Amino acid sequence: MSTTTSTTTQVYRVYIKATPQAIWDAITQPEWTNKYGYQGFAEFDLRPGGAYRNRASEELQAAGMPEIVVDGEVVEVDPPHKLVQTWRPTWLDEPPTRLTYEIREGQDGVSSLTVTHELDGAPQTAAQTAGAIEGAGGGWAEVLSDLKTLLETGKSMHA
Repeated sequence: MSTTTSTTTQVYRVYIKATPQAIWDAITQPEWTNKYGYQGFAEFDLRPGGAYRNRASEELQAAGMPEIVVDGEVVEVDPPHKLVQTWRPTWLDEPPTRLTYEIREGQDGVSSLTVTHELDGAPQTAAQTAGAIEGAGGGWAEVLSDLKTLLETGKSMHA
């Protein structure tokens, strides 16, 4: 009997003409998270050990998604620079993964957002977040592109 263990880490970086606080708010506040990406309502208890839940929009629920689409736990918080959490899509039978947001202020009002998603033992989650599943959206690349568009123009790419 043999066991294969693989480590999958996805790293995405985007540069956004916005303050670190604006980016932080867009990641952590439901009034922002429902305007871009998959348009869920993120709920964070922003302290180590605090709960994270992402509630599906009515449209996603009507399409068959559960009310809580993703859940997890806050691991580390340093507003508005770093957020580490676990992240588990509730419709998949896989273990939680580790998600890190790092926000750095740059020059000329441009900040960088780096998302590192450690996907050990979660191949289905890795495929979805990579945007590799036909008809399931563009994963992190699309979500972060939409976040950038929203913060820079005031409108989602899909509006």
